[in-house]
Amino acid sequence: MKTLYYGDNLEILRNKIPDNSVDLCYIDPPFNSKRSYFQIYNNIGGSEDKAQAQAFVDTWTWDDRAIEGYTEITTNLNGRFTKQAIELIRGLELVLGGKTNNDLLAYLVHMTLRVTEIFRVLKPTGSFYLHCDPTASHYLKLVLDAVFVSQGGDYQNEIIWQKIRYAKAQSLAFPKLHDVIFFYSKSKSFVFNRQYSEPDENYTKKYYSQVEPDTGRRYQLACFFQGGQGTAKWFGDRLLEPPPGKHWIWTQEKITDAMENGLLVFTDPDKPRVKKYLENHKGGTIGTIWTDIPPLNAVARERMGYPTQKPEALLERIIKASSNPGDVVLDAYCGCGTTVAVAERLNRQWIGIDITYHSIGLILKRLVDAYGEQILSEITVDGIPQDMAAARALANRYDDRVRKEFEKWAVLTYTKNRAVINEKKGADKGIDGVVYFASGPGKTERMVIQVKSGGANRGTIATLKGDMQRERAELALLITMDEPTKPMLEEAKNAGVYEHALMGRSYDRIRIVTVREMIEKDARIDLPLSYDAVKPGKKGADDLQMRIDL
Repeated sequence: MKTLYYGDNLEILRNKIPDNSVDLCYIDPPFNSKRSYFQIYNNIGGSEDKAQAQAFVDTWTWDDRAIEGYTEITTNLNGRFTKQAIELIRGLELVLGGKTNNDLLAYLVHMTLRVTEIFRVLKPTGSFYLHCDPTASHYLKLVLDAVFVSQGGDYQNEIIWQKIRYAKAQSLAFPKLHDVIFFYSKSKSFVFNRQYSEPDENYTKKYYSQVEPDTGRRYQLACFFQGGQGTAKWFGDRLLEPPPGKHWIWTQEKITDAMENGLLVFTDPDKPRVKKYLENHKGGTIGTIWTDIPPLNAVARERMGYPTQKPEALLERIIKASSNPGDVVLDAYCGCGTTVAVAERLNRQWIGIDITYHSIGLILKRLVDAYGEQILSEITVDGIPQDMAAARALANRYDDRVRKEFEKWAVLTYTKNRAVINEKKGADKGIDGVVYFASGPGKTERMVIQVKSGGANRGTIATLKGDMQRERAELALLITMDEPTKPMLEEAKNAGVYEHALMGRSYDRIRIVTVREMIEKDARIDLPLSYDAVKPGKKGADDLQMRIDL
């Protein structure tokens, strides 16, 4: 099972994922840690972290969707919710000041709906990790208790991940340095593999100070007895009594083997000690304070440009701890696909869900870059338009946050997931995306892209020509749902041609591609692309990686 779902995770959890089918679920739902309590109550959403959060901005506003979710919980629609969850949401309504303009309550309703479904899809031995910001973690823990503990599940840990070593001083408050990760299990019996930290150099020198001359193996000498009276044992040709009230830790047979293999050392004639080698030392047991996993820096190889991307080391620890090879790992807010990428590397089955095609495209490219094109044959992508009816349905969604995904799907599909999506379009809807292509040795140019789900005409092409000139792009592309008219084709032709020195051919400066051609004829960009990764976050000149794809 390697499946990416494109769509609302609540709908997908309810309709696509069966009961008791997931071994481990990790989620990092969008929540902006930079906002104060006042802002949380009054201004959840906005422009910051837009690449991840924009699809959920409206969810955090007390609107029709929030009202629908609140009603569903408090009336226990279809018997999905525990008594504790129902009473909690009613109580939070009172605590947080009622429903009117209550954005935090909207967020908690959103999470209660989804945590309820996550509990359902987990196997009895399954585990759940919720990654959140400390700002609202206390409310989220109440939600988790109301869903998990009330149904026989159990709270296991609150993990503190120190993601920042140092921070600038803030007025009237300590700097925020950490995230919170809640760990719950569906039952008292769950999968858990203890994790160990690597011993550092100082620890090694202090506690494994002995070195075998012949092998160079480091070791320490450990005590060979434990409490509780025992009998004498043969150590070679000597019969030795253990100290009073103690017993030798090994059987006679094991002692004999150890003596033959040089594993016992006598620091005192009557007191054997056993060699414990460094290579057999697992390290220190990892607890609930994680200070050894730094955040991604600007030059990290795994960095995708995603605003809230988590390091692979963080997910590796969680996945190793709470699953085994072959198990199913779910991320219902999979973003740039860190959970998916690590699960694939660790030989787990996986399910990823995201409401933005931008994320789906980014994940697919991430996997292709890591494992080659052949991995696409192993992956099922659900929810992506496969025919014209599905494309029109996506384009005509009444919900604007989803309808805009049609534009992203069109841009990223045509450019093989290598375009940059324009998140800051003007009132005229402007440019939907930009793709960078190699025009010669060490030289790159741009093609601007616009998507029209309907109403395209000659004026659309004329405007696109002006946009191309304004953006200093060499090429422009219109992706249209409808077949282009003759005047549109004439206007595009009048824009002239671009001579591509590297390819040794000419291209129409303005090209028109229909959605039908993309779906039925697999029409895709045929330029040598130079932008190596989809970068949903802010980009600078240093982000451009000049690897050419022919």
